[in-house]
Amino acid sequence: MKKVLGFIGCGNMGAAMVGGIIASGIVTNDNIIASTKTKQSAEALERKFGIKTTQDNKKIASEADIIFLAVKPFMYDAVIEEIRDIISTDTIVVTIAAGVELEKVKSTFKRDVKLIKTMPNTPALVGEAMSAICPSSNISEEELDYVINIFNSFGKTEILDEKDFHGFIALCGSSPAYVFMFIEAMADAAVKMGIQRKKAYKLAAQSVLGSAKMVLDTEKHPGELKDMVCSPRGTTIEAVIELENGGMRSSIIKAMEKCEEKSKNM
Repeated sequence: MKKVLGFIGCGNMGAAMVGGIIASGIVTNDNIIASTKTKQSAEALERKFGIKTTQDNKKIASEADIIFLAVKPFMYDAVIEEIRDIISTDTIVVTIAAGVELEKVKSTFKRDVKLIKTMPNTPALVGEAMSAICPSSNISEEELDYVINIFNSFGKTEILDEKDFHGFIALCGSSPAYVFMFIEAMADAAVKMGIQRKKAYKLAAQSVLGSAKMVLDTEKHPGELKDMVCSPRGTTIEAVIELENGGMRSSIIKAMEKCEEKSKNM
């Protein structure tokens, strides 16, 4: 029997998740219900996915086997207070807010609740998320596998200790911005060299995509793959040396450390 999935909040990330779930066939659209703030948002979701919608969070709490809290972190207290007396002891609550600790969520519920902390990144919008998952101790292996399969429907997953979520934010949560900047810089250089901007973005983005796929598919060390491109006295090694002179590696490391530090202090 397929479970009923409930989304409290269904913005860009929630909608990306819903799309992946439906496409994978893990759960059909008639077994997904989402609550939204406005009737307009609800109607848009119904048109796009054919799912059930409501503006009543309590309806989600009473009907769903797995509830995704897809609202902003500052809204967690109010939402949990609204649903905590309605959900059953078997309901799994999945948080999608890295800055909200499991212990804090549990204390807000004021009782033992099955919790799974997650964080997908924005490439979920194109079915290529990297998601971190951390279950509470009362989640069974079967329950965890089910939730992992849901997240795998719109990307890839990795189980992490909760303490590592700050590092995950720096590595995956924020890194799409770093990559977009890299693609933009590559395209700017290509435009300077005479390539049309629209073509430059496409060429740069596909090169980044293909390079990432090589790392995943070959499982070779990135340094080894880099060496494969660098011929003696060739063009690539000249570019690599210039990037090293500019402190590319140290800049990325420092930026990620700043990101992690900010996450810890929020």
